[in-house]
Amino acid sequence: MNLGTLIETHGYWMLALGCLLEGETVLVLAGFAAHKGRLEPEAVLSIATVMAMVGDQIYFWLGRWRGPQLLERHPKLAAKAERVHVLLERWHAPLIIGLRFAYGLRIAGPLFIGASPLPAWRFILFNGIGAVIWAVLVGGIGWVFGAAAQALLGELQHYQMALMGSLLGAALLVWLWRRHRRRVH
Repeated sequence: MNLGTLIETHGYWMLALGCLLEGETVLVLAGFAAHKGRLEPEAVLSIATVMAMVGDQIYFWLGRWRGPQLLERHPKLAAKAERVHVLLERWHAPLIIGLRFAYGLRIAGPLFIGASPLPAWRFILFNGIGAVIWAVLVGGIGWVFGAAAQALLGELQHYQMALMGSLLGAALLVWLWRRHRRRVH
């Protein structure tokens, strides 16, 4: 089984899982695979949008359910939550949409918002808008990268699998680096 077949066989569920947990690297790779014809672009954008929204909804409801207890146990987080609550009062729509793009707040942001008095319907609405924008932008980066790689490689089709392998390796390294960085801070 080659890399292309693996992507065609497991690409969608890996994309779903990746977007539920973190997302950017997996979605860029899925956009690249869609450009190469290994995945359907509409399916990539749909799965990314839905799973990113579902992931944030889970964290929002966890914040609604256990937010005060979590903040009580972690005073540093509580201080940040106060700032988020103040910003929410004035800028709830751009804040909810923008948190999706804020490194380090992808999970904490919805938890903080869930612990706030913001009505759930507002979070659902703007979370959905943010998920669509995020999927199109980040997936589009992968698509453009695929187009650029194709233009650079031209007729050198036998290098495409090596490039995909390199991208997957680079994505793994970025993910490990981010994970290590979160644990250190």
